Amino acid sequence: MIPFFLFFSFLFFIYFFWLRNSMTAIERKLSYKFKNKKLLEEALTHSSYPNSASYDRLEFIGDSAIGLAISNYFFSLYPDLDQGQLTLLRAANVSTEKLARVAVLHGLYDYVRRSAADLDDNVREFADAVALEDNSIPYGGLKKAPKVLADIVESVAGAIYVDVEFDLQKLWAIIKDLLKPIYTPEDLEAEPQPVTLLFEVCQKNGKQVDIKNREKGSRNVASVYVDGTPVASGSSKQKPIARLNAARQALIILSDSMDTKIKTVVTIDGIDGSGEIEGAMQKLHDFCSRKKWQNPSYRNKSSTQII
Repeated sequence: MIPFFLFFSFLFFIYFFWLRNSMTAIERKLSYKFKNKKLLEEALTHSSYPNSASYDRLEFIGDSAIGLAISNYFFSLYPDLDQGQLTLLRAANVSTEKLARVAVLHGLYDYVRRSAADLDDNVREFADAVALEDNSIPYGGLKKAPKVLADIVESVAGAIYVDVEFDLQKLWAIIKDLLKPIYTPEDLEAEPQPVTLLFEVCQKNGKQVDIKNREKGSRNVASVYVDGTPVASGSSKQKPIARLNAARQALIILSDSMDTKIKTVVTIDGIDGSGEIEGAMQKLHDFCSRKKWQNPSYRNKSSTQII
């Protein structure tokens, strides 16, 4: 029988080797070596992991640091943008949806110490859903982004910020590439946030708009009313995405009577060409196969609801 202390030593060696490799991998992604390795170790520790300091404090400072760093960047880069435009630009680049996709792109969750199987499942499902998306601005996709993924990006940024002695310019130089793609005013003009755009369009045309939510089984249904008249609806398992779906469809319908600045031929996730549809259908088929779901069927739909 192997003595207990030898078995414990072996487990500790395996853990230490994994942790060192994880931190080295993150440093390579960042092209930055931490002076205080403990900061990075803490940044990669979820609160579910026992007997260790979690990344909560670093996430707190990292959230603010990323927001201020990217605000400074846009303020200097776009001197003609007003406060409202700068606010929308910052929001698109530091949202939970955007940062979660950054974490997926760089595989950051794989390096996090945690003890939460349900969290692993949620992150895996989100990563599968992201694989079906294009490169458009993520105002919401097939699945709502798990906050833990955005938290990891913020905690790593927080660790860097502390390690460079709170030098915001040094922080931005290190994390700028990690956060790419960085959305520009042209990106926002080409693809505005649907709910925001819906309210702006209706206000300019003297219309009152309201979005009402209700539950239907396991799904949330959002319905758009313009001057009290139902215009469109959308559904999803997540309330925010149901609202986005409903707003998108309402903008398409309203484009017949007013300028909504949105494509009038739109399909899910921005696919609007017959050549792209085949590829999207194959991706969806592969996704369903991995999830062991029934293969999807397709039909033309003329109703106002997105399912």
